[in-house]
Amino acid sequence: MWNVSPIKMCNKHLLGEHVECHMFVGTLNRGRSVRGYIDKGLLEIHTLRERHNHLAKEMEKRGMKHKSELPEFEVITLGKINSKENEMELKRRCEECRKL
Repeated sequence: MWNVSPIKMCNKHLLGEHVECHMFVGTLNRGRSVRGYIDKGLLEIHTLRERHNHLAKEMEKRGMKHKSELPEFEVITLGKINSKENEMELKRRCEECRKL
């Protein structure tokens, strides 16, 4: 999860993070560990649903179809993402994101 404002993300990164939200919920629902993502500052379980909804809203604003509601999952307060640091990294990596 970048946890960067969706309006500052190119389509590729917007869609990629949306898919990751679904993958994380699937992993959690199967009882698999996400500890590595949490330890590396790549996942906040407690903001996962809200993040998905923000991404979906931006997708729809860009004319994309969104038909994949996030399944239910156990929400626990766990993980911390540094959004400011991630925004700088995203812009460093992606020319399209730099333009936004």
